[in-house]
Amino acid sequence: MRAVLCKDWGGPQTLVVEEVPEPSPGPGEVCIEVHAASVNFADTLMIAGKYQVKPERPFSPGMEVGGVVSACGEGVSGLAVGQRVMAVTGQGAYAERVVAPEKDVFAIPDSMPFDEAASFPVAYGTSHLGLCRRAQLKAGEVLLVHGAAGGVGITAVEIGRHLGATVIATAGTDAKLAIARSHGAHHGVDYAAEDVRERVLELTGGRGADVIYDPVGGDVFDASLRCINWEGRILVVGFAAGRIPSAPANYLLVKNCATIGVFWGAYSRRDPATLRAGMEALLGWYEEGALKPHISLRYSMDEVPAAMNALLERRSTGKVVISIR
Repeated sequence: MRAVLCKDWGGPQTLVVEEVPEPSPGPGEVCIEVHAASVNFADTLMIAGKYQVKPERPFSPGMEVGGVVSACGEGVSGLAVGQRVMAVTGQGAYAERVVAPEKDVFAIPDSMPFDEAASFPVAYGTSHLGLCRRAQLKAGEVLLVHGAAGGVGITAVEIGRHLGATVIATAGTDAKLAIARSHGAHHGVDYAAEDVRERVLELTGGRGADVIYDPVGGDVFDASLRCINWEGRILVVGFAAGRIPSAPANYLLVKNCATIGVFWGAYSRRDPATLRAGMEALLGWYEEGALKPHISLRYSMDEVPAAMNALLERRSTGKVVISIR
């Protein structure tokens, strides 16, 4: 079968496409015939050797797929050959077939195309975990979403709106804010042209945001500390800006607020039941029409370097998808 391979640490241009042996599922695993895979920022770190996990080379990157179960290993009971699924693979998604543990594979409804399935679990799972479990967002609260047109940002907007929050979206261009509004944001703040703190306080009558969803970090996180409400919660989701910020303890003390980490992937090992329950809820909302993955760019397997560069250069909104077959 064909697969995209990382043979040496480096940027997207170092990746190659070659023939490799087809994988076989072991006990508790399934083999998936991949129809689509998505690109995540973590994939670019992994091929550069900068991710917390460093696979033995050569390996195929890619951690999300949509496809069809082609084989089941011993002990698999909840899935069957021919079933349409999405999966979190950790690596190996940019290939014609990939093996994944049954616990990380989820059956999808007939209404869900494979490209949307490949775009779904990590982004929506992260936002559901952050907003519902970690921050316990309530109806009527104000949710501020940074990077609201990005891969996880859009999902936070949709979920926040569905939970009954007033959603304020921030982004760096009017076009990106328009995308956030189309997915449910009530208000938009252009952080390239406006003072985030002043605008959020204006929109909230001086109170500030109750929950702040931050996949950006850097200066955006600093602004969040200055516009958070009493007993507010800042969700630390990632650091797309490049700078890992620090929270002065006196700010947390004076406002009785909290900074809360959100690392969805850790739950796969520590608490997979929570992830599965969240995914079941999300798929139910999808079937109700409350969630709609936003895919801005599509590439072929031979174009994975271009797909990764589009993400790194911030030319994409929502998700970038690789069509495998």
